[in-house]
Amino acid sequence: MKKYDVVALGELLVDFTMNGSSKQGNPLFEANPGGAPCNVLSMLQKLGRQTAFIGKTGRDSFGEMLRNVVAEQGIDTGNLIMDEEVPTTLAFVHTAPDGDRSFSFYRNPGADMMLRDGDIDCCLLENAKIFHFGSLSMTAPEVEGATKKAVRTAKESGALISFDPNLRPPLWENLNVAKEKIAYGISQCQILKISDDEIAFFTGMADIDAGVEKIREQYDTPIIFATMGKNGSRVYYGGNIVECSPFLNPDTIDTTGAGDTFMACVLHYILEFGLDGLDEQKLYDMLEFANAASSIVTTKKGALKVMPEEADVRAFIQERKR
Repeated sequence: MKKYDVVALGELLVDFTMNGSSKQGNPLFEANPGGAPCNVLSMLQKLGRQTAFIGKTGRDSFGEMLRNVVAEQGIDTGNLIMDEEVPTTLAFVHTAPDGDRSFSFYRNPGADMMLRDGDIDCCLLENAKIFHFGSLSMTAPEVEGATKKAVRTAKESGALISFDPNLRPPLWENLNVAKEKIAYGISQCQILKISDDEIAFFTGMADIDAGVEKIREQYDTPIIFATMGKNGSRVYYGGNIVECSPFLNPDTIDTTGAGDTFMACVLHYILEFGLDGLDEQKLYDMLEFANAASSIVTTKKGALKVMPEEADVRAFIQERKR
């Protein structure tokens, strides 16, 4: 029996999200704990899963805050390292009226880039059912080496590999390099979540089905989840394509973490039912639950600290079906 349901590696940072204006008319920003891998783990903890995080922050006030918050969610922080020299990465999230976002990053370098292969606690990976990562842990040589070591160790230990490109163009000096690193991630994973924009970027195809088919032909990925924002989501599995409409929410204020919430929910279902023999009903239920949880998260600022409970997601689905 493996101790951890999911172990994730990657960035842990502070998302400064817009939260009104001062009396002088200046924008106010709220410091929200963030970073896609830990957002995923936080939602999994809400769903009763055991998780652990591998990453690095600075030994500064932001790093201390992040360590405390991650631990409060129940995530194992034994392999969260604090760098003595490089500060914690910061991101400023600029939110449009419809809740969509743009990012400004302070990461040149940031501590998350300084994770090295010697920092990896292989015992965590040997005790993981699923290992999850994204492309941002391959934006610098040091953390790329750590990421690839983690992937190798997890695969050798029989873990499923989960990958979310989570493309952030400002963090790449060259987008052709970003494509190369995303290709590596897809080549290693059995579980892929990829957005409509990322499909277009990676394959050059605006048609989602055609883009996914191109990925499947090249990489033979067992299960692919395509997220389409306000158009819902699809899953490609075997010969099946299953689609689920979104839960559009009039209370949406910030879409930060919606994709990470979705990712966590589908991993939860895969942990429950495995990757073999999933029928159309299970695939639809998986998407429906993930879409609903993502919708709830968009009604709150930040992500890591505000993930919904499973009962709240179920109630939300039932309410919308009335």
